[in-house]
Amino acid sequence: MISEAARRAYLDAMQVASWLPRTELPFAAPSRPELLLPLTAESEDDVAPAPPAAAELAAPAAEPVAVVPAPAVRPELPRPRVAMPEPRKPEPVAAAPDVQPEQARPVEPPPRFSLQLLRAGNVLLLVELPTGEAFQSRDPAYILLKDLLRAARLPDKPQQVGDGEPIRWPLLHKGSLDQGAEAARDYVQGVVAAELEGMGCDCIWLVGLPALRFAAEVDEAACYRELAIEGLGHALAMPGLERLMEQPASKAELWKAVRRTMPRWNIGS
Repeated sequence: MISEAARRAYLDAMQVASWLPRTELPFAAPSRPELLLPLTAESEDDVAPAPPAAAELAAPAAEPVAVVPAPAVRPELPRPRVAMPEPRKPEPVAAAPDVQPEQARPVEPPPRFSLQLLRAGNVLLLVELPTGEAFQSRDPAYILLKDLLRAARLPDKPQQVGDGEPIRWPLLHKGSLDQGAEAARDYVQGVVAAELEGMGCDCIWLVGLPALRFAAEVDEAACYRELAIEGLGHALAMPGLERLMEQPASKAELWKAVRRTMPRWNIGS
């Protein structure tokens, strides 16, 4: 146990001005009787404030306490409300007027044919090759051609013109060279015109559809007729040798056309 003086020193250090022990303390000064009386509830109006001078005399001198100012509370400012822009509705797009695309013209493939240029007396023959290759002596189409020449009173052994190679189209299988129908027509007419310039003739036999189409610019409906071709002269339109073999009845009609035109190469007949 500590003495009364030491106890008061501790209490002063803890800034305790009034205290009441639970039990009797040894070596403690006797308690004042008024402190042991029970407290009565009194209204605030009945309690008279003690004068400052008496309070200071009643309370023991205490060391000044440093008052730490409370941190200033910064009033919370209302946050500005940011108005979010409403999503922009897409503007209706006017429907584009229906535009009919110009129909592209179909690209026609280049024509394919093989023609043989022959000469029999004063008649020039432009004959379609049924097999695409030059005539052989035992070809049925070549035998038929010889029969036609004999019937027309022409040499039955026609001579090849130039190097004897057929006129084949297309010229090239690759490349940018135009090989359409118009180019083929110009080429065939140029070859025939070159032969006529070197050695003239009294009539041209156009045998087969490619010969009619690319030398005279006519179709198969012009068969059995005599044609006047600008720059080439007179020509006799004839069906192909293969068709004549498949349709024997057409030989009679061809013979009529040959008889009508025969005076051109047989003046004395």
